[in-house]
Amino acid sequence: MDTSYFKFFPRGVPPRIRVPALTLHENLEISARRFPERAALVFYNGVLNYRDTKREVDAMAGYLQQHCGLMHGDRVLLMSQNCPQFVIAFYAILQLGGVVVPVNAMSTQRELEHYIDDSGARLAFCAQQLYPALRPCLDSERLSRVIVHRYADYLADRDDHSVPVWVRESPPLPEDPALTHWTAALAQQAQANPQPVGPHDLCVLPYTSGTTGNPKGCMHEHYTMMAAIHSSTIWRGLTPESVLLCVAPMFHMLGMQGAMNVPILLGATLVIMSRWDRDVAARLMEKWRVTTWGAPPAMIVDLFAHPDIERIDLSSLSGLAGGGAAMPEAVSKRLSEEYGIAYNEAYGLTETAAFLHANPVDRGKRQCLGLPTYGVSSMIVDPESGEELPAGDVGELVTHGEQVMRGYWNNDTANRDAFFERDGLRFFRTGDLAYRDEEGYFFLVDRLKRMISVSGYKVWPAEVENFMYHHPAVHEACVIAMPDQKSGERVRVVVVLKDAHRGRTSSEEIIDWARDNMAVYKAPREVVFVDELAKSGSGKILWRSIQEAHRAAER
Repeated sequence: MDTSYFKFFPRGVPPRIRVPALTLHENLEISARRFPERAALVFYNGVLNYRDTKREVDAMAGYLQQHCGLMHGDRVLLMSQNCPQFVIAFYAILQLGGVVVPVNAMSTQRELEHYIDDSGARLAFCAQQLYPALRPCLDSERLSRVIVHRYADYLADRDDHSVPVWVRESPPLPEDPALTHWTAALAQQAQANPQPVGPHDLCVLPYTSGTTGNPKGCMHEHYTMMAAIHSSTIWRGLTPESVLLCVAPMFHMLGMQGAMNVPILLGATLVIMSRWDRDVAARLMEKWRVTTWGAPPAMIVDLFAHPDIERIDLSSLSGLAGGGAAMPEAVSKRLSEEYGIAYNEAYGLTETAAFLHANPVDRGKRQCLGLPTYGVSSMIVDPESGEELPAGDVGELVTHGEQVMRGYWNNDTANRDAFFERDGLRFFRTGDLAYRDEEGYFFLVDRLKRMISVSGYKVWPAEVENFMYHHPAVHEACVIAMPDQKSGERVRVVVVLKDAHRGRTSSEEIIDWARDNMAVYKAPREVVFVDELAKSGSGKILWRSIQEAHRAAER
């Protein structure tokens, strides 16, 4: 395997580094000892330093153990937008050897039921605004207890009109014997008995969908998560003095790893936003002197399209990073020429704890997946034979690295399909079609598996199609990806209606129905009616030719 690209790695660091033999929770303990007074969590106008953050984590861990009976290895659902409670709950669960099951805040009841049934979670943390979707899981006795929090509880001033209204809202919390209010749990001041937790214990079980079937849980140990964040901090030259804007969702690996676990590893500061708002982001960047921001390109494009961008003080900002979609070349060029900031494009998956490939900060290539980072071995192989292909040839990107998950939760079939061994190494099949240039940089060409990237979120067409067939008017459906300037791609569904519904069912009706039955980012933005779908001789829907025809019609 060619390793000549090592010469492009950051100077002063060997091509392979050692992953610290620590758990994620130990990172918080160490940072709290090193920098007790430093701002750890900034939430709009509220601030928690490292000492107080650690104290609240300890109190929540005590409540989970003493009042909820949380044991080593138990799974706990975590459903929230970004907020201090997400961070505190995450680290409290890990302190006891528990396993966090982070779920998308836009998840519907049906999706939540699958996550709970598959993971075996019996406890959950949930933001008050999201509780209605989770409530039926209590009624069906899938969950035994839910700890509910309000975002406003960590604001220093709830009358501050620079904070979004929906964050400031403080309606009464619901009364229910199966619920515990966040503040009441902390008020118990329970003390947890220490639990032995090691680097190779399971700690996070995020779910990712696929080409067929239900979403699958990705088994990440403390070690795999640590491998990714340790590599990321060294590659990008981050320090304890860094201030990171955290707006990429923490329930997604980009936000969880790059904007939450990385700064806590360093003892740096997180500036937390619950939801993207470019005006609020600009104010927070100025006020807290943000140095580093990791986000999907759509957010970065939106900020730099701000009509008052020239008057926003971004002088502290030195690093921008992200992935999930290509950064438009015009925006990348403007960042470099007008602001002196190189957008550091990277590549990773839920299965690889985010950080896997990255462009060198000072030698990046545009719209490029970058180089395999420390300890990562990637190849381009023929998808059928598995034989390695030479530079320039397009094939499937397969990878080996310490950050690769241990496997899919309780899914041997998926594991057999996803992994293979070669030369004593275990390789993961990414399902992405790419090629490697002569210098060892990788470039994405297409997807071997059908997948749509909406603002960095993965949407699997087969999953959406399965949902669509539940609509009484839908006879056949084909989900395709359409280019979108803002989100990278958007979901379009091409539908053949049942005869009785033709002329009676509107596209708006189906879109509204879909939004009620699946996470908003998965739901189609467009529904197009046709008389029939193109099919192969064997009757298989030719999704690729349908997609190409629709894309050509928009050019």
